[in-house]
Amino acid sequence: MRIGAIEAGGTKFVCAIGNEAGDVFEKTVIPTQHPDITMPAVYEFFKGQEIEQLGIGSFGPIDVNEQSDSYGTIQQTPKIDWVDFPLVQSLADELAVPVKVDTDVNVAALSEAAWGNAKDVESCLYITVGTGIGAGAIVNGATLKGLSHPEMGHIAIKRHEDDSFGGACPYHQDCLEGMAAGPAIEKRWGKAGKELADDEKVWEIEAYYLAQALVNYIYILSPARIIMGGGVMQQAHLFGLIRNQVVDMLAGYVSSPLLSPEHIDDYIVPPGLTDEAGIKGALLLAANS
Repeated sequence: MRIGAIEAGGTKFVCAIGNEAGDVFEKTVIPTQHPDITMPAVYEFFKGQEIEQLGIGSFGPIDVNEQSDSYGTIQQTPKIDWVDFPLVQSLADELAVPVKVDTDVNVAALSEAAWGNAKDVESCLYITVGTGIGAGAIVNGATLKGLSHPEMGHIAIKRHEDDSFGGACPYHQDCLEGMAAGPAIEKRWGKAGKELADDEKVWEIEAYYLAQALVNYIYILSPARIIMGGGVMQQAHLFGLIRNQVVDMLAGYVSSPLLSPEHIDDYIVPPGLTDEAGIKGALLLAANS
């Protein structure tokens, strides 16, 4: 089966041709600009490729209810130009193939559960920390959905005592994404995260916010493993800081050897599929439709 896949992110659209085994035959990267600029380039990549179906892992919020008249339409995203854009319908109309969509983090969780660092457990949570923050969960073999899809990047968090930054989320200001996503780091410190690699205070504060979020997810979802990806998590030393703070914040309340200092490294891990978790997950989404 020849499948199309899109990982639609805040910075770029990764478009690929592959198969149900997650093999990628051809791939291109298109910057995320206004839909009138980005989408024609996306259509052009897929035309003539003879794909049978298309899977999308998209930034959100996006309507993921397949019974909805607005299925696949971008909702109240901080990416203002994309609000109300009918992503699925536009691609179905242009390419004349079935199109299925889930969130970018949900499809990344799917692929990590199938082929990556969660293939040996029954449930997992995948969180990406980059241009935005989002998380997706696999429960009983399927992505978690309900009223809509989870918006775990916008939970309320307690402010670090040394942090006076007001927050960068246009909807909530100081939610998790507003305090800990890549743009928040740059606005707070005046430099991109990659330029601040040796500044201990930057990453102490960052780890404090991300650890709070993971503790909340552990309490609510109790995932068997947590996978952390995205551009901000390229700061490899951040993993150790987060793990230590998660153990401290849990304070022994959840009884599992994996949440002990000796084993937390096996519980909070990077993606096994590195930066291909999203695109492989979009292939899997389409193949399973």
